[in-house]
Amino acid sequence: MKNLFRPFLYTLLLSTALFGCGATTGVLSTPIENIDTSPLKESALTESQKKAWSHLDLVQDTIPGMSVNKAYSEIIKNRKGKTVIVAVIDGGTDIDHEDLDGVIWTNKKEIPNNGKDDDNNGYIDDIHGWNFVGDGYDEQLEYVRLLASGDKNAPRYAEAEALYNTEYQKYLGYKTSYEQNLQYMTFADDELTKHFGKADYTKAEILAIKTEDEKLSQAIQVAQFVYANDLESVPNAKKVFKEGLEEINDRLNVNLNKNLQGRKTGDDPNDLNDKPGYGNNNPRPSKKAESHGTHVSGIIAAERNNNKGINGVANNVQIMAIRSTPNGDEYDKDVALAIRYAADNGAQIINASFGKSFSPHSDWVRDALKYAAEKDVLFVHAAGNDSEDIDVAHNYPNDAVGTGPEVSDNMITVGSITYKYGSTMVSDFSNFGKVNVDVFAPGSDIYSAMPENEYEYQGGTSMAAPNVAGVAALIRSQYPNLTAAQVKKILMDSGLPIKAKVTVGTNKQVKSLSEISTSGRIVNAYNALIIASQMANAN
Repeated sequence: MKNLFRPFLYTLLLSTALFGCGATTGVLSTPIENIDTSPLKESALTESQKKAWSHLDLVQDTIPGMSVNKAYSEIIKNRKGKTVIVAVIDGGTDIDHEDLDGVIWTNKKEIPNNGKDDDNNGYIDDIHGWNFVGDGYDEQLEYVRLLASGDKNAPRYAEAEALYNTEYQKYLGYKTSYEQNLQYMTFADDELTKHFGKADYTKAEILAIKTEDEKLSQAIQVAQFVYANDLESVPNAKKVFKEGLEEINDRLNVNLNKNLQGRKTGDDPNDLNDKPGYGNNNPRPSKKAESHGTHVSGIIAAERNNNKGINGVANNVQIMAIRSTPNGDEYDKDVALAIRYAADNGAQIINASFGKSFSPHSDWVRDALKYAAEKDVLFVHAAGNDSEDIDVAHNYPNDAVGTGPEVSDNMITVGSITYKYGSTMVSDFSNFGKVNVDVFAPGSDIYSAMPENEYEYQGGTSMAAPNVAGVAALIRSQYPNLTAAQVKKILMDSGLPIKAKVTVGTNKQVKSLSEISTSGRIVNAYNALIIASQMANAN
C-alpha cells in the first residue's frame, strides 16, 4: 500500500438523462458543456458544502463535484433501479456501521456459522465477504520483503535497496520534524490554556491578547503559524502532528522493518494454489485505526437520506466486504484471489483503493483482471498518491505491462482532484499518466464513514476511486444491460472536459488534463446517466 501513504507534512517554519420512467425513454436534456467559462469560487466552503462537495455541481455551485445531487433531482428522481453488488477489496470494513449495515451484501447461498461451505465456492461461512489477511494486520512494503529474502539476483533488487535507503532516511527526517512540531504545539496549547483558564479558547481571543510575556508571545506565534497553514486550531494541530508521528513511527518500525514476520494465514504467498480458502470469514477491521475500507465503502454506498452521517453516491448497492490490504503492502496472491472471489460471487463492480510500486506476481493479478472482464466486472482502481507519472513509474495493479497492450477493457484508473476549481484542481499528491490514468474525480478532503459509527475527512486517490465506483453503480443500476466495458467508456466520455492548465507532480509541471490522463475529463454523474441512456437506447 506504499503509494497510498501520505503523511500531512508541514514545513518546520517555527524553527526557522434526464430520462423518463424507463430505459427506452429519450433523453430530455443534454450534457453539461463549456465548463471552462465557469467562474472560480472565491468564498470558503460552508461546513455542509465541504462535507458533500464531491456531490455538488461545477456550474451551479462553482465546485468541481460530480453533479450527484443534480443527477438525483433531475434524472433518477424516485427510480431505484436494480441492485448492484460492489466489492470493496481493501482493509477491513465495519459492516456493523450505522450508515453501512443496511447496504452490506449477504451470501444467501451460505447458511451462517455452520462451519460448512454450503455453496461450494471454497470459502466456509462467507456470509458478507472474505478476509484474506486472516488475523494479520502489520506487513512490510513489497520492496522490503524483497530485501528480506536476501535474493540479490532477484529482479529490481538493487532498485529496492536504493529505495529503502532513501525512504528510511526520509522518514527519520520526518520523525524529527514532527517531534519538534508536536513539542511546539503542546507548549502553545499549555500556555494558552493557562492564560485563558480554559481549553476551548478561540482564534479571536488569541489575536486580542496584548502581552509582553515571552512564553505567551511565543505561544501566539505558534497559533499564528497554525492559522496560516489551515490547521484550524492549536489543539487540532497538536492532534495532526501526534497522529502523523504515529504514522511515521509505524512506517519505520513496521513497513520498513526487514525482520518483521507479519503474515499469519499459514499459506505460501508465492504459491497461488497453496491452501485454498485460507483466511477467515470476518472482513471487519482488526482495530479501530484500520479505517480505510470503511471510509471507501461509505463513499460508495452509505445509506442515503437516513438522517445519519453522509449520503453515498449510489442508492441501490450492496457492499461485498473483502479484506486483503494490511498495514503495509498487499500480497499479489491475496489480490488475485480477492478479484476472483468477487467475480465468482456476483460483484458487478470492484473498487480497488490500493497499490504499490513492486509486484513480484503481477501476472497473477492481470490474469485475475482478465477473468473478471470475462465475468463482466468493472474494476475501478486508485492511481496512487506519489505525485508521479505512472506511465513511467511502476504502479500496480495494472492491466498492462508498462504502457503496452491491455489484457482487458474492464479497468479504469482514477486520479484525484480538489474542490478548488482552477490551476490547483488536481490534488498535489495524485499520480497521473496519459496512458495509465483514465479520469479524475474528487479525492481531497472527502467526508465519510469511520469505524464505530464515526465520520472523518480523508484524502487520496483512494477516495477518488470509490466516487467513480459509485457513479458506475448508478449506471449499472439504472441500465443493467450495459456491459462493464460500456460503463467504462461512458465514465470516460461523459466527464467534464477541462481544458484549463493545471499543475501536477513534485516539480509542479503545467499540463492540461488531456496530457495527464486518457480522457482529459473529470467524472460527472449527471452527464454519465444521460450518455448511458443514449447508449442503452442504441443497443
